[in-house]
Amino acid sequence: MANSTPVYSIGTVAEMLEVAPGTLRTWEDRYKLVTPERTSGGHRLYSRDQIEQLRFIASKVAEGMQPGEAHRLLAERMATGASLSVPASRSPSLGILLAERDPNSAKLADYFLRTEGYDVVVAMGAEAAEAAFKAGKPQLAIIDLLISDGLGLALCRKIKEDGQTRVLAISTLSRRQAALDAGADAFLQKPLDPLQLVSTVRDILRTSVVTARSAP
Repeated sequence: MANSTPVYSIGTVAEMLEVAPGTLRTWEDRYKLVTPERTSGGHRLYSRDQIEQLRFIASKVAEGMQPGEAHRLLAERMATGASLSVPASRSPSLGILLAERDPNSAKLADYFLRTEGYDVVVAMGAEAAEAAFKAGKPQLAIIDLLISDGLGLALCRKIKEDGQTRVLAISTLSRRQAALDAGADAFLQKPLDPLQLVSTVRDILRTSVVTARSAP
């Protein structure tokens, strides 16, 4: 059975939490509390739980707490199962390009994303997706890596070269390493759970309570 748990690159997590990648690496090496998975190519892969843990640490450091003390407090919270949530509020962002190869999967994802308030453009092929991207400059592109007989990785690279759009790579195959090498910000393996897809999109666009900045 496919593992549909999302994973996020260190660059994406750094942007989400507004913490430098070097700081995340230092925290990992020094305190060894939030330790991401490593791919064979050396990429750090963070889970949603780890993002929540890092966000807790970052919020405490922003309040003036020393990193070591923040990690100690996190360890206590984790040991007792206490909540790590930091109140946040942010409206959904507009503009998602859904580059799919399966009409049924596209229809389902489109429905759930629109239900969340996102403006979705569906492209059933790499050429159509590239044209839609150039026309609309979405904030997020969801790309099936097997689109148009395997042109998804090339599409990821082209979109990331623009520098303004985040990419969520999806595939029926376990292609996490290849997706990250192509610049993807996160990876989900199909078949997708609709609620998992929505939560991952909200994470990447910083519209979830896990990754959005605290409300005033």
